[in-house]
Amino acid sequence: MTAETRTEDPENPEDPERRGVRLVAVLLVLTVVSGLIDAVSYLGLGRVFTANMTGNVVVLGFAAAGAPGFSVPHTVTSLCCFLVGAAAGGRVAARYGGGSRRTWARVMLGSEAVLMGISAAVAFFAPTGTAYALIALTAFAMGLRNATVRKLGVPDLTTTVLTMTLTSLASDSPAGDGSGHRHPRRTASVLAMAVGAALGAWLVLHQGLALPLLLAALAAGVLTVVTSGRE
Repeated sequence: MTAETRTEDPENPEDPERRGVRLVAVLLVLTVVSGLIDAVSYLGLGRVFTANMTGNVVVLGFAAAGAPGFSVPHTVTSLCCFLVGAAAGGRVAARYGGGSRRTWARVMLGSEAVLMGISAAVAFFAPTGTAYALIALTAFAMGLRNATVRKLGVPDLTTTVLTMTLTSLASDSPAGDGSGHRHPRRTASVLAMAVGAALGAWLVLHQGLALPLLLAALAAGVLTVVTSGRE
């Protein structure tokens, strides 16, 4: 039996894909991190999202219409950097997609940890005049992550968007002619985002931008070490 065969064999106790934290748990933690990041960007960087691009497109419309408190340059920066990050995520998928999911996920997580660490350092050491740098770094990281998560294809866990998750909760419930068999995962995803947003908002309002970004970096760093390739 080849090493590649062992990697893909779920019954092999020596399979490296089986060691570590399952991807489902990893993606739920990343959903918490998304709440942190959007709290930082929306509350601390001028009403712009860097993880939730659906909200960002809406914000861009508000800004283009001249609604007070919104910035076209900030929003365009976020969208462009997110797209560049997503393109980079596509390259990661092309490079690692045919091999170990564990390696693939760890490359993404390690990259996110580095980018969030740089963001935290920028926010701490240069707290003024850094909005564009923080928007660019966090949006790029979220684009990279989203592209990778999409390719990993774990059901109901996008880590940044909840519209379809909430739709599935309702439409697949017994009241909506469904079995509700994935309700725990979907509910956990919604709660994870809410917890991350609440924690991020509290930290931004009371501690500034550096601490929530540092927590995001630490979370991604820990997950880089402990994640497995299994769901």
